[in-house]
Amino acid sequence: MQPLKRKQCAECRRGPLAMLVLEDGAPRCLDCADLGHLVFLPRGDTALTRRSREESALSAVVVRFNRRKGRYERQGVLAEEAALVRAEARCLADAEARRRRRARDARRRAVEDVRFTAAFAAEIRRLFPHCPEERALGIAAHASMRGSGRVGRSAAGRALSEGAVVSAVVASVRHLDTPYDQLLMSGVPRHEARRRISVAVEGVLGGWRTVGADTEAGVG
Repeated sequence: MQPLKRKQCAECRRGPLAMLVLEDGAPRCLDCADLGHLVFLPRGDTALTRRSREESALSAVVVRFNRRKGRYERQGVLAEEAALVRAEARCLADAEARRRRRARDARRRAVEDVRFTAAFAAEIRRLFPHCPEERALGIAAHASMRGSGRVGRSAAGRALSEGAVVSAVVASVRHLDTPYDQLLMSGVPRHEARRRISVAVEGVLGGWRTVGADTEAGVG
């Protein structure tokens, strides 16, 4: 244990002791308790602690009394140094495996994102054939950014529903082709700002639609 008060070994009289073992109620230093060859591994890394104890022929749990809680709490373990080295090597191997798996997953997600963005852009072009190709790609990339919480990442967006695609296009036009953001910055309430720019938005969308198409943009 790690003592709260200054203690000395009842056998060799060394002290104060950073760690001790109680034998028959008397404190012993680690050397006198035949644990001096072990090294201390602080708590915090569960996998390393578990593997150090698995690799070590002799180990001991280190505790300290918490006066406020009225109980002993684990502070770490004592284990053989060679066992700790082997445990660290196992953990590093696992960490490298996890790193490679994360890299593979990242590449897979990147490919999926490219495909989804292309499909979203294609759906924009289907609904708005006269929308410039680069603009469609930009809208799709913005709306479908992973982790953004935007419409492209919603269930409807992933299903390429018409409502979600149109909403993404409307949002892009609203922010990039009208003074909507300036109106908001000047203190105009959101609903009033949308009302003021609704004609401009519909004008852009109308120019991008196929002549005679009856898809409504839902502007308002």
